[in-house]
Amino acid sequence: MATVPASSRPVPVYLLAGIRLFNGAAGLLAPEVLIRRFDPDRDPPSPAAVYAFRLFGIRTVLLGIGLLTHSGERLREDLREGILIHGSDTVTAATLGIHGHVSPRTAVMTTLISAVNTALAIGATAALANSSKDKPT
Repeated sequence: MATVPASSRPVPVYLLAGIRLFNGAAGLLAPEVLIRRFDPDRDPPSPAAVYAFRLFGIRTVLLGIGLLTHSGERLREDLREGILIHGSDTVTAATLGIHGHVSPRTAVMTTLISAVNTALAIGATAALANSSKDKPT
């Protein structure tokens, strides 16, 4: 895999990669901690919930690594897909809160985190597009 020099990656790419790596590792390595935020009254956590957090944890780690290792059109594609991924996460988190499936505090926090990720994906996509336009052909 070709890598993009550090100076070529906009700051939002690094921020989004860091968030993805942190959250993905947490989902993969400590799903019970995250599950307790969604379902604090269930002990032990549902095996299905543990599976889901690990499943999305590895997805999120791989997405974060991709932002740090991919370049060119592949990186731009990763960022465009990130807008859809994080936008979907944002809608899901908000919907869970609106329907009372999670506590208001959890709904607000997860919606905000996902919205920030969406904004970072949008910002990184725009910054990368602008930096590509500035380069001589």
